[in-house]
Amino acid sequence: MQKIVILGGGESGVGTALLAKKMNFEVFVSDYGTIQGNYKAILVENDIAFEEEKHSEAIILEADVVMKSPGIPDNVSIVVLLLKKGISVISEIEFAGRYCKATVIGITGSNGKTTTTLLTHHILSKAGLDVSVAGNIGASFAAQIAASKAENYVLELSSFQLDGIVEFSPHIAIITNISPDHLDRYNYDFEMYVDSKFRITKNQTEKDYLIYDGDDTVIKSWLSKNKIRPQLLPFSLKEKMEKGAYLKGQELIIKLNGEEIIMNIKKIAIQGKHNIKNAMAAAMVAKLMKVRKQTIRESLEDFEGVEHRLEPVKKVNGVSYMNDSKATNVNATYYALECMKTPTVWIVGGVDKGNDYFDLMPLVREKVKAIVCLGVDNRKIKETFGNVVDLVIETLGAEEAVKVAAKIADVGDTVLLSPCCASFDLFENYEDRGNKFKTAVRNL
Repeated sequence: MQKIVILGGGESGVGTALLAKKMNFEVFVSDYGTIQGNYKAILVENDIAFEEEKHSEAIILEADVVMKSPGIPDNVSIVVLLLKKGISVISEIEFAGRYCKATVIGITGSNGKTTTTLLTHHILSKAGLDVSVAGNIGASFAAQIAASKAENYVLELSSFQLDGIVEFSPHIAIITNISPDHLDRYNYDFEMYVDSKFRITKNQTEKDYLIYDGDDTVIKSWLSKNKIRPQLLPFSLKEKMEKGAYLKGQELIIKLNGEEIIMNIKKIAIQGKHNIKNAMAAAMVAKLMKVRKQTIRESLEDFEGVEHRLEPVKKVNGVSYMNDSKATNVNATYYALECMKTPTVWIVGGVDKGNDYFDLMPLVREKVKAIVCLGVDNRKIKETFGNVVDLVIETLGAEEAVKVAAKIADVGDTVLLSPCCASFDLFENYEDRGNKFKTAVRNL
């Protein structure tokens, strides 16, 4: 019997444990922190051995294969030991993929992953396909493969999940865009991060597809230097594509086998240039999956968007409040500021992941009237924008940030929470940050 050790007792770890047990592995789960009660109950109920608040080297180093949860960096001592000993360390996506016979659509990118994943799932569901969503969203891929098998999976994939793949290969891969993010996990080397994203396509064949942003200079540069096998389908807001998706005036066009007008972009439910691109990517998947044009159009018109991503919260005293807590990097915040049509009080800050804020300068000059910092260390934000914005105020909590922003904002302004940073200094995660922001707005 093969022995699998699972590092991390969260969603992906427990899901992998369930699938591994079903596949007759000897399973051991090890978590250096504490395992949440709901996950612990599943392990106990399924008679799966586990430990918490430690990593027992003697047990772990006996593994035939190790599944490492995506939140654990490669440089922690137990992972270094495993790699030195030549023990295979893989991701949940790799492990689950080995037992998956379904059609897989894999979606990665620095921004737009969640929206594109949920939009793709929405269209395919509406078309009546048997489709499930997993990866960074909802129940883990491994748990779903263990419990039941959908005919199609739409997976949101982070670079950390892709770092741990060996054979995993989606039939359709999407790279929404690539901009600096998580550089703290990649030795502050942007090229390492870019290569990580392109792992999504490393096992694809000539029968597979790579859908990507044809306007993204980073993606285009990588593709010009590296030969890959899948059929390339770019999408663009700027130029006509011989094969792919593009704009003709206000019409979204898909050109796969002949030109096909999908719809006027003004009718797409989620607005902003980045969301037109997300819609193009999802619509191309739908066409490849033989979904009718009418169904694609209806789905793009009635999709409700993603919580914590440019989510309108409430209008209070003539001021609009927007929750974009999911914007944890510069590029995501760039999209948010680009969408602002009114003077903006910008709430920003958190754990800096190696951000270069300078790309935001033109938009900040044009749109931002005041900055409210929401983080423990705001030095970099103040240094970058202190001479550009008249008012920069530091706060230490969502409630305080909202109250300060409300005092500064005038009728017709927008208060935008778009932090540009991770949330772990003051909050559990970006959802916790977004929810606290929304509660504070509703309490004004």
